[in-house]
Amino acid sequence: MTNRRDLLTLAGGATLLAATSVEAAPGKTYAFDLPVPSLPVVGRKERFPIRRIYCVGRNYLAHIRELNHDEREPPFFFAKQRDMLVQNGETIRYPSLTHNFHHELELVVAMKSGAQNIPVEQAERHIYGYAVGLDMTRRDLQQAEAKKEHPWEIGKSFEQCAPCNAVRRIDDVGPINSGKLELLVNGQVRQSTDLKNMIWNVAEIIHHLSLQVGIEAGDLIYTGTPEGVGPVAAGDKMRGSIDKLGALDIAVA
Repeated sequence: MTNRRDLLTLAGGATLLAATSVEAAPGKTYAFDLPVPSLPVVGRKERFPIRRIYCVGRNYLAHIRELNHDEREPPFFFAKQRDMLVQNGETIRYPSLTHNFHHELELVVAMKSGAQNIPVEQAERHIYGYAVGLDMTRRDLQQAEAKKEHPWEIGKSFEQCAPCNAVRRIDDVGPINSGKLELLVNGQVRQSTDLKNMIWNVAEIIHHLSLQVGIEAGDLIYTGTPEGVGPVAAGDKMRGSIDKLGALDIAVA
């Protein structure tokens, strides 16, 4: 017997991806075990397991302008692998191949359920909670590939590129679409804005992403970074914070 995925159309046009679990064949084993990356949940014993990590590109107008991109583009998405997650308080290595390693502080949305084609007005019901994340970027590699019109995954998806702090449940903090976001590097402010300056709010991001892929429980969505992105070096210490969501502390070695 094999697992089966059914498409269920919900009211409002969303299409739910429902996995129908069936019993595995007797004696089925795997060559080795793979760990499931996860994040702690504030105030809870259970952890939040990670299925996929999606990131939004260019969601703050000032950041679009500082990188000289087209202001009229709709949101677009790229992915990081879930085992690239880094826990709060850890030290990350300065990555290979780059001489321009950048920080990008972002609001992260953690999903408890999902669907395809989620209407904006239904998006919030699928949110489990929120966190503070860093979309670490090998900027020189990203820009070099973009100039060649090649995919620039090499600049965005690499070891230890997705730090994130503990998830705070939406039941505890409420919906978040505003609040101060700030990143300090060695105590100096590098990025500072209000989440209300996002071009696309959280519900709109979920809607647009669900048009492209099926969102499911365990997905993390990094919602884009404001202006002020810049390089970090070995020995630097980063502290990112968002109102109601605490701080994310990451060092570079």
